[in-house]
Amino acid sequence: MTTQGERTPTPGEGQEGQAGQRTGGGADTGGTAPGRRRGRRLTGRRAAGWIVMVGVVAAGGWIITRPTPGDYIPGLGPSTKDSAKTPPVVGSAPPRTDPESLNVDNFFPAQRPVEVGAFKARRNGVRQGENCAEVLQDRTQDPLKDAGCQAYLTVSFTGQDRPVLSSVTLLRFPDQASAAKAADALRAKPGSVAFMLADTSIAPAQPAGAAKTGGEARVEAVGHYVTVASSRTGDGRPAATAPTGAGTPAATGPAPTATAPTTEQMLDEATRALSYAAGSPFVWM
Repeated sequence: MTTQGERTPTPGEGQEGQAGQRTGGGADTGGTAPGRRRGRRLTGRRAAGWIVMVGVVAAGGWIITRPTPGDYIPGLGPSTKDSAKTPPVVGSAPPRTDPESLNVDNFFPAQRPVEVGAFKARRNGVRQGENCAEVLQDRTQDPLKDAGCQAYLTVSFTGQDRPVLSSVTLLRFPDQASAAKAADALRAKPGSVAFMLADTSIAPAQPAGAAKTGGEARVEAVGHYVTVASSRTGDGRPAATAPTGAGTPAATGPAPTATAPTTEQMLDEATRALSYAAGSPFVWM
């Protein structure tokens, strides 16, 4: 029902899309022919709004598809603070053109923590090269001799929630048989692979018989690669050599409880997690 001087609005017609402007109860004065409806006018403000909206959507898609580890906002580049803390690297990086090269940035980016279950660790120093004898604690006793080792990569990690240091060494061999043989040789000589600290220096060897369940290395053959992972307490000492006795202050940390893991449990958790993280890229190789 309409009153005199008004007309029935066309569906979808807004305030700006009316055929004309009404003053009082008079007839339309816009001059638009009956039955025709004028579309919404594209003003400068609307055009600017559409441009901003398209820009936000495009930027959001770029952020999601181009994440960069260590960014304050993923995709917007690493922060200056993180870039200043790039871990030290000793040795020459293998060429990126080699699909099987042990390039640390492919497996353990500097600003991306390793997360396996509840365990988290961040990368520290790196050693890499083609002379696999460089990973040995004692080069006069080489269990890798004539094993055909082609390259190595050793990475140090610090637990983020645990006072644990870990050292992970990756070794590449020409085939699975060579890798399996090398793994057996390394297991037969515990402690033969050196433990690398955060600054890429080599930690002292553990005393004979000092390695316990959590402190001994975990050696795994995965495809034609071998991974060697081991962990120590936060100061780099082997688990069984923490100072005790007269003249040495005892540890002041809380006593282990049902919810607080022991030192051996922490070391075992770290070693297992990093052994898995190191071997998982090579499962199908």
